[in-house]
Formats: sequence, C-alpha cells, structure tokens
Amino acid sequence: MIAMGFKPHPERRPVLVAGASSGIGEATARALGALGYPVALGARRVEKCAQTAAEIVDAGGEAVAVALDVTDNNSVVAAFDEATEALGDIEIVVAGAGDLQIGRAHEMPVDEWASQIDIHLVGAYRLYRAAVPSMIDRRRGDFVFISSDVVAHPRPWSSAYVAAKYGVEGLVATAHMELEGTGVRAGLVRPGQTLTGMGMNLDQQATEGMLNDWIAFGLARHGHFLSPENLAHAVISMVTLPPGAHMKAVDVEAEGKLTRSKENS
Repeated sequence: MIAMGFKPHPERRPVLVAGASSGIGEATARALGALGYPVALGARRVEKCAQTAAEIVDAGGEAVAVALDVTDNNSVVAAFDEATEALGDIEIVVAGAGDLQIGRAHEMPVDEWASQIDIHLVGAYRLYRAAVPSMIDRRRGDFVFISSDVVAHPRPWSSAYVAAKYGVEGLVATAHMELEGTGVRAGLVRPGQTLTGMGMNLDQQATEGMLNDWIAFGLARHGHFLSPENLAHAVISMVTLPPGAHMKAVDVEAEGKLTRSKENS
C-alpha cells in the first residue's frame, strides 16, 4: 500500500550509472540490467562500458554505453542527454565514479589532493545538478551516491578521499531537506573495504606505509573484503523501495571469517 498520494514506480525505469567501467559501478549496472532495467553505462573508459553493455544485451537486457568524465561538466550534461535520448527519461542515477590517490596530507601535491575532491565530490554534484531538475518535474526519481565508511572511520594517508566523502555526505544531508515533498529521493551507500580496481595502481611502498598506519590505529580489523556485487545489492534495495518511504543510507561492511562453533571446537 502506498500512502499520501504516491504512485507506484513506473514499469520502465531507465538508469544512468557513473563509473560503470569497473568495480561497484559495473556490478550495479550488470545487476540492474539483469533485473530488466534499461541501463546507460558511463565512464571515461567508454570501450569497457560498451563491452559490458553488449554482454547485458546478449543476456536479454537493454543497455548502452556513454562517454562520461565527471570532472567535465560538458561531458556530464552530454552523457545525461545521450542516455535520455537512448533510453528515455532517466529515473535512477548511481554516482559511483572515482579513483584513489594516497599520501600524508602534508606531503601530497596540492593538485593531486584537489583532484580527489573534484572527482568524488564535485563530480557527484555535477551529475546531481544534471539529473535532478527533470526528476523534480516528474515528481519521482532516485539518486544514489556511493560514499564510504571512511566518513565514520577516517584513515591516515587518505585525507583527500576522506574530505571528499565528508563533502558528499554534507551534500546529501542538504538534499534530503531540499527534496522533501518532490517525490525525488537521494540516498547514500557506504561501502566498507571492497575489492575493486580502485587503488590497484598505487605505489607498493606507500601502500605498505598506509596499511601499517591503519593497523596502528585499529583500522584494519581483518583481511576480508566486500565484492562489488555486495554493493550492487544495496543499491537495488534502495531504489526498489516503494515510493512513500525513503532509505536514506545503507552501510555495508565485510564480515570477518567465521569462528569455529562450539560443536567443532
């Protein structure tokens, strides 16, 4: 039952996924495509998005690839327009684009530090600004931001990433108030440690220094990682919630290994 005049989700709900060339974005696009959602996969590596889109189509879904660089507002607007033209009005956006540069805050080059803010925070805002006005006009829509558990548990060597995700959460806290009564929902998915391509190009020595500092502050409790598919499930739970309710945030953490049961000890 849907209360207060909310209408059910339309049967067709096109999706734009930013950062769909790998990791959480790719897994989310694949999962939504398998469920019958028309999906536009956007990233700078558009050839990788095209490959994934073709696989979704081969499996019976509907998908297109669009070139998308979230650090370029013209690219964002063009990608949103292209996705709309190909699939129809975009009902769901997942802002999952990002990369990772590490270093102690007093040692990182300023431009490198600022670039993390640009891609994770300003990039997400560029998408939000492009997509949400038309959602408000239709009185419905879901915009999902991929945040991080670093907001609750900041980590050394990650000051730019932490600052960017703090900013994302501030943006969404404001959006919740500004969107109330419009029918449009903004939500946060906060992954814990996840095995993706992000950070795989980092310097080995710097990575070792970072991990040692994490251990010193109790920030590396176990070596288990989430899979991107775990986060795709969280996104799906958020956007499939019937109108009239709002899942504002979902925290997803990797479980540690199972301890031996008493019967087997």
